[in-house]
Amino acid sequence: MEEWKKNLYILTVSVFIVMAGMTMIIPFLPLYLQQLGVTDPEQVSIWSGLIFGINFFSAFLVSPLWGKLADRYGRKLMVLRSGVGMSIVMVLMGFATGPWSLFFFRLLNGVISGFNPAAITLVSTNTPKKHVGYALGILQAGSVSGSICGPLFGGLLANVFGFRAIFNLTGIFIGIATIAVYFLVKESFQAPKNEEKTSTKQDFKKIVSVRPIPSIFLVVFLIQFALVGINPMISLFVDELSAGVNSAFYAGLAVSAMGFANMLASPQLGKLSDKKGAQYVLLAALIGAVLFSIPQAFVTELWQLITMRFMIGLCLGGLLPAANALIRRLAPEGMESRTYGFSNSFLFLGNMLGPMTAGMIAAQLGIRSLFLFSSFLLIIGLVVMKKNIVPRMKNRST
Repeated sequence: MEEWKKNLYILTVSVFIVMAGMTMIIPFLPLYLQQLGVTDPEQVSIWSGLIFGINFFSAFLVSPLWGKLADRYGRKLMVLRSGVGMSIVMVLMGFATGPWSLFFFRLLNGVISGFNPAAITLVSTNTPKKHVGYALGILQAGSVSGSICGPLFGGLLANVFGFRAIFNLTGIFIGIATIAVYFLVKESFQAPKNEEKTSTKQDFKKIVSVRPIPSIFLVVFLIQFALVGINPMISLFVDELSAGVNSAFYAGLAVSAMGFANMLASPQLGKLSDKKGAQYVLLAALIGAVLFSIPQAFVTELWQLITMRFMIGLCLGGLLPAANALIRRLAPEGMESRTYGFSNSFLFLGNMLGPMTAGMIAAQLGIRSLFLFSSFLLIIGLVVMKKNIVPRMKNRST
């Protein structure tokens, strides 16, 4: 087996384990806060939002730093750094004594996290360029499937072992994935010689001077903001459509349908981007996302919503892998990890601001308005694609 394929399969399994572990806490985070002494329902909601969001905020701040170190010392090292750090912090979360200590550990986890982004960089830089789209699609499928299975595993295991034990189990799982990467993944990396020392600001200026990288960063932000940002509101919309009957089950089904479709589509659309061009797959996927977002504002039955979420998931399977494939092609030589680092900062920013904005819009205008707002953001992404990304990539090809 070719080395790049071996690395891809090992990293895909490792990312699945890490993402499953990291999302296992989602179903019971509010319940864990109650166990830590937060009994007022309003306070539980506030603390849940803060503790969930602080992870993305700290990751947003430090992602460029880890990208810089990856370019200097190797991408595999960043995967290992993140894996070891997260396994320790996850175990520590199981020993939290109150909401503030849990908040601190989540903040720390965001600072040292980045297993998935580091794996993306490692795969993209050690895979032949003609196979990058396919490889990133496979890796995306592993990440999404882990995110789907994680909450299910967490809910089941919490009933058997208790909340605190889940953090210990998650730490162990992440540790096992890290050990597998250490022994089985090989990286072809040569440290740069006589590299000029630059600041993060200088790195950013050099990277965004390469067109259309700034436009791709913006599209990545809009994708996360528009499509991931409304996910927390889906359960409320499902409750409205189902009149409160089995709403938890149907909410899980609606979210899982999107994730399952994403998992199915990512490898195939990644392969298509290698053949036809990642910019065209990204454009088509954005068009599809707009077309399937608008009808969700007008659905009257649960099956209609679940069907539309599934179709959105198919489109999402072509969005981020295609964007990452474009970044790999455009990144300045020797600055690949830094370019991905800044891209990940935009992604984390979308993850953080999306749910906050969605909550405010839903409170003022109703949940249905979120789908129209999401469509509007995606249309902005389409305009950016048509005006800046597709023409520039076409010129590069000629």
